This record gives sequence, structure tokens and C-alpha cells, in this order.
Amino acid sequence: MSQAKVLGGRYLLQDKIGAGGMATVYRAHDQVLDRTVAIKIMLPQYANDPTFAARFKQEAQAAAALSSPYIVSVYDWGKDDDTYFIAMEYLRGTDLKTGIRSHGALDPKKVAQIASQICGALSVAHKHEIIHRDIKPQNIMVLADGSIKVMDFGIARAKNSHLTQDNNVLGTAHYVSPEQTRGQELGPTSDLYSLGVVMYECATGKVPFDGDDAISVALKQVNELPVPPSQLNPAVDATLERIILKLMEKDPAKRFQTADELRQVLNSYVAGRTVAIAEPTTVLAAGAGATSATTSKLKPGSTASIARPNAQTMPAAAQTMSATNSYTPEKKGGKGKVVAIVAAILIIVAAAAFAATSMLGGEQGATVPSVLGMTEEKARETLEEAGYELGEVGQDYSNEYGEGQVCDQSPDEGRALAEGGTVDIWISQGEDPAADDVEVPSGLVGKSESEVQEALMAAGLEPKKGGEEASDDVDKGDVVSVDPGEGETVNEGDTVTYIVSSGAEEVSVPDVSTAHWDVSSAIDMLESAGFKVKTIEEASSEYSAGTVISQSPSGSAPKGSTITLVVAKTPDNDSDDEPSSDNNHGGNNDADDEPSSDNNHGGNNDADDEPSSDNNHGGNNDADFDPSSLDGVWETEISGLVPNDYDVNVSYVEDDSVPVGQVISASLSGATVNVVVSGTGTSDSSE
Repeated sequence: MSQAKVLGGRYLLQDKIGAGGMATVYRAHDQVLDRTVAIKIMLPQYANDPTFAARFKQEAQAAAALSSPYIVSVYDWGKDDDTYFIAMEYLRGTDLKTGIRSHGALDPKKVAQIASQICGALSVAHKHEIIHRDIKPQNIMVLADGSIKVMDFGIARAKNSHLTQDNNVLGTAHYVSPEQTRGQELGPTSDLYSLGVVMYECATGKVPFDGDDAISVALKQVNELPVPPSQLNPAVDATLERIILKLMEKDPAKRFQTADELRQVLNSYVAGRTVAIAEPTTVLAAGAGATSATTSKLKPGSTASIARPNAQTMPAAAQTMSATNSYTPEKKGGKGKVVAIVAAILIIVAAAAFAATSMLGGEQGATVPSVLGMTEEKARETLEEAGYELGEVGQDYSNEYGEGQVCDQSPDEGRALAEGGTVDIWISQGEDPAADDVEVPSGLVGKSESEVQEALMAAGLEPKKGGEEASDDVDKGDVVSVDPGEGETVNEGDTVTYIVSSGAEEVSVPDVSTAHWDVSSAIDMLESAGFKVKTIEEASSEYSAGTVISQSPSGSAPKGSTITLVVAKTPDNDSDDEPSSDNNHGGNNDADDEPSSDNNHGGNNDADDEPSSDNNHGGNNDADFDPSSLDGVWETEISGLVPNDYDVNVSYVEDDSVPVGQVISASLSGATVNVVVSGTGTSDSSE
């Protein structure tokens, strides 16, 4: 950006960090709360639409209400001039899409761990009746510790013209569910379908459906079945493959029904326990315009598709639909060409919706009966009486249903299913022998959040972040405690809550400068309060030698941090032009006329008559300047501590362990002192 801009009178934009089809994202400084945030600014063509603006506000407020360790926090939203913006959590990491491009297919267990965390985000959103609608690797941020956060909650819902914007949403089309393509009402299973596509790409390094444009890809989502992941990556085992293909069923009723259900299965898979997932049984209609329906079951490795219907089989609305009600992006070639292209796209979309509806046809009033608790034979009889067939029969442990009884079924009771459809069941093998004998892993305290999550999931337990608390012993971001505690015996699947360190506790810094304490008493007071102390001597005729002139920081600071005291000393007789200090960085070239010190590297023969100091790094030779003397001082003090013969180069690094504005390190390069200061350098760094 050519000049700094402040949004909403609060957010100082710094640099551009990303861009998408709907918005541009900037790193910014929140001048009210003094923190770094990410600002998403909506593009003008959306911001100028009143309907979009109203929905954007509603969704931004809904997203701000979501609280989960797996969701990017939304802090604020507003309007500035002619555009809208959202202020959200600033993350250091990379998006999952970039990671896949760099590393290719991921390890199957890693795929499941990532998907489990995404389920944690979707579970919270779905319980708030928010459907993400745009789950894709670009919206999943992978942090340095391996944990993930899902981005863009709510914004995708306001984006209602995704099939008519062509290349702007090509990425989204690769992950959109069939029902979203058809313009039908969406539910939690729509997000789970998209998650299945993300898992497919993580496991194989490729998306399941690809094409020249968004429309062709979206039609494949409706009409075609994916190649089994194991045929692209033999490392994908049968269990993970079944999980992915179950998520990508065309019929929402055949998918996992909730994020919590899927997460439990994924955690069991990561822990190495047996997971019973039926073989995919997707059936596609052979022809959209056929008078009698014929079906064919997909064979492993094959790709079945539905022929696009011709004009005679299209709905009348599709044949007469006008392009005037659609979004028509400006393209070279003239307005007439643009309208013609959009009209053709609308006809194809309507045709796809008609074909997909035919594909999922059947008697809409028929629902699946419950067979839970029945024997396999009784379940078969019940399903046949209702007009259905018994499908796959799996086995699983159950603490609710006795051995030999049906403990689960898919689709669930009450789900709509065409007459003649199949229902899969699972027969109970009795209680899970490990259900009451799981031990909370040891060694969790002091580990990173992601390490603790992985250890708990591997043990068959459900990790849950319980909040943060200050800790003097555990680094910021690492786990302070778990409940139940390490080594305790719990039931398999139980939730273990962990607390994360927010860093050392901020405590009050004793004021030893206002009353100009004696330096020895001041050090004793600060050390007893839990602080480290560093002193710098400064010649003064106003204050008595050995008394504190000033201190930094004051007010409050992290317990255990360093407090710098400036202590008065008696002025030297010959120091009218060159004042000295404990860390004398000035000196001059007439070293023979200057006083010496214990560490005086210049010196003269009359040093015995002069006062000494223990930390004099300057002496009479500036070449002996010690840059480490700047460690821990404040940025505003640097100029007074560096000799005039040196140039100073200051750079900034964000370090949560060092107060903003304090020197982290300093080094000497020739006649240049290179100083690294905590912070961004965009605001006043003094206390």
C-alpha cells in the first residue's frame, strides 16, 4: 500500500497477506488493544450490494459467536467508506492447500488427525446452526505446532452466486456438495461432503474431480463417482478409503450424519482400533431421460456418469431462463458474448439439477424403519416388509446392545430412501473390552497443544481445551494441566480437558524510582517481587550517588522479567564535555586525559586517582563497545547508550516472551550496531 490507512478509526493496515474471489486480507495493528490482527476487506462488487451487506453483517456476527480452538476467532466487523471489513485472529502458518502442493499426499494417520480437528470446528458451528458451505484446503490454516484452524465461517453463506462466476470460484467448485450444486437446502452433511473431498486430496495429492471450468467440475460432483483413493496412492488403507468414500456419497442420507459421529470414527482409526465402515454402495441412474430406471453399481476403479439431458428432457424453466437475473462478469469480446455464455451456463446448471433429482429419485414418502436391537434375520425381514433390502453387514462393539443384536444402521431410522434401496447394519460383538480400561497418558504437562491432542486421541480419548492460565514454569502455548490427571483410569471415549499456559503472570512492579531508592534496597525489593535487575550508572549532579534515577518498565510486567535501573554516580572532574556512565559508550580519542575503570580498555597513567566502575565497556576506545550491554533495555534508551561513532540499525521481531519495545539482542558489524527489538515497529514502543 502506498500510504497507511486506518479502518474504523482503529485498525492500521500494514501489508497485504492474501487475496481471494471475495476479499483482500491485510495484516493490521489494532490501535485500541495493541495487538496484531488480520483484516478482510470485501471487494467493491460485493460491498455495494445491499442484500449482500445485510447477510454479511448477520454472518459476521454469527461467526464471532463461535468459540473453538479449531476456529479462527472473529473479533469485530464494520464499514469504512464504501466497503465492509472483518477483524479476526492473525495466525502464523500456512494454508493446507499450500502444504499439499509442497509435500504431496500426506500420511493416512495425519489425514485423519487433520480431519478430526476440522470436525471439532464443524461440530461447534453446526450446533449454532451455521453451515460453513466452503470447506476447502485454502480455508484451513496449519499452524507451526501442527494444529489447524478453520477460516471464513459465515462469509461463504453470503456468497450466493458461486456457479455463475466461472474462474473466480474454480477452487470452491472442486469441494462443493452435489446438493449445493443443485441449489437445494444445505445441512451439516453438506460440509461433511466437502470435508471428504479435502481428505481425498490430502490422501492422494489430487482433487477427485477436475475440469476446465467451475461448471464442468460441479457437474462431475453430481454425475460421477470418484476413483478410489487407494488406486492413486497405495498407502491409503481400506478403512480410511471407506471413511472418505462414505463422506462423498451423493445421497446425504448415506454419509456420516454429524461431525461428532465422524470425529469419533477418526479418533478410533488414529488409535488403531477396528472401525466398521460398510463398502460404498452408491448407485447412479443410467439415463436422466429414460422412461424406466435402470441402475448399475460402481465397480472399483471405474467412473460412472450420467449423460447430460437433451433439450427434450430439460425442465421448461431451464429452456426459457433469462440471463438478466445472473451475475455477468466483464470479459473481453463484447456484452452480447457475455450474455450468451451466461445463458448457456444457466441452462447447464438447470439441466444438472434435473439430472441429479432424477438420479436420487424414488418414492419421497418412504422412510427407513429402525432395526436396532433386532437379530440379523429379524432385521432382514423387517426391511423386506418395508420394501428395502439388507445391504452390508458389519460388526462393532456396543455397550448399549447385546451380542448378536443390531447396534447401528445406515441410513438411520426415519431417513427418506427410495423403495428397493439397501440398508447397512452392524451387529454387536458385546461390550468393548477396553471401554473401561483407558489410562490418561503421562508426560502431557509441558508439551505443545497439538502434541497433547495427538497423544489423547491415540489413547482413544477426546481432547478438549479448557482455557488458559498464567504459569511461571510452563512456556506460553504449552499445556499446564489435564483433567482427569495423568495416569488416571477413565472410560474409552471420555473427554480429557487440558489447560494451556498464557505465559508468566503479569505482576505489579515495585516503584523504586519516584522516591529515588538506594540501589541496594531497590534491588532487594525487585528481586523479592520475582524480578531480575540490571543497573546502568549515569553521572548526575542532581541525585546522590547510588540512588535510583529511573526504572523501566514500571507499572506491571511478566514475573521473572528484567527491570532496568538507571543509578546516579558522582560526575567526573574532567567530564564537562564527555559524561561517563557505568556502561560508558562515549569515550574520546584523548584517552590519556580520561579516568579509568576496572574494565577500562583505554586507560591512562593517572587512573589510580579516578573512580572506577565494573561494567565500563567504552573506556577511551570506542572499538571496545560491548553490544550485549543493550540487551533488555528499551528502544528509547538505545541512542543514549551507543557511542556517537557508531551507526544504529534497528529491526523488529514479534516475540511474546519479551515486552514490546524491549531489546532482544544486539550485535556489532564494523561501525554499525544491529539491534533487534520486540514488536512491529508500527507504534510507540515505550512503556
